Amino acid sequence: MLSFSYLVILFVLGFIGSFLSGMLGVGGAIINYPMLLYIPPLLGFAALTAHSVSGIVAVQVFFATLTGVFAYRKSRYLNKGLIMYMGISILIGSLLGGVGSRWVSNAVEDLVYGILALLAVILIFIPRKEERNLDEPHNFNRFWAIILSFLVGVSAGIVGAGGAFLLVPIMLTVLKIPLRVTIATSLAVTFISSIGSTFGKLVSHQVLFIPALIVVLASIIASPLGAMLGQRLNAKVLKGILAFLIVMTAIKVWSSIL
Repeated sequence: MLSFSYLVILFVLGFIGSFLSGMLGVGGAIINYPMLLYIPPLLGFAALTAHSVSGIVAVQVFFATLTGVFAYRKSRYLNKGLIMYMGISILIGSLLGGVGSRWVSNAVEDLVYGILALLAVILIFIPRKEERNLDEPHNFNRFWAIILSFLVGVSAGIVGAGGAFLLVPIMLTVLKIPLRVTIATSLAVTFISSIGSTFGKLVSHQVLFIPALIVVLASIIASPLGAMLGQRLNAKVLKGILAFLIVMTAIKVWSSIL
């Protein structure tokens, strides 16, 4: 039986992660996965397994990105072409990763997450040219968009993520998409990815429903608030916050693995 205080902790953690996810264009897994895995034991509560956390996070990402995209629906930041190419590819990958994750051990799941976080750190710090005008056409390499989003989908499906913490650096660095378009579009692509991840976790019985429900409620409230703030903040501030969170997460995950 889960105590009330434990449910409150889950709600607070879910709220923080979802607010940041809406603001930065990520699904929240890069933040919520380590918080749900490491913070409850530090506060004296029972630790969740990596499988349980990934199942909760998969459901949370689905609702956080859905509400985040809804907040961007009237903006000009959603790139429909990019959403179509990357969305279909990442959905297939995340479905395969989500279903296959039932045969992956907790240690391997943590390792996959650590590798993803490390790749995100490398990509986010690759120098970029000046931001393009939003009114210019955002041409992108369709081949790399499809291949990279599929690989992100498979890996993210394993850990219950939507993959936005990798999609954002890929869109910025490889596909050369402006930051604000990247943030909004990555939410839409991550939402599509989370469909596959969530379905895979559900059919393989990896979702704890009551903790997932609490985190989802937090997401529905917090994600659109974060998205509205993200549309008002300076682009350099957004990138700095994202880079800081990714680096801190990578350090924490790898320190636990090693």
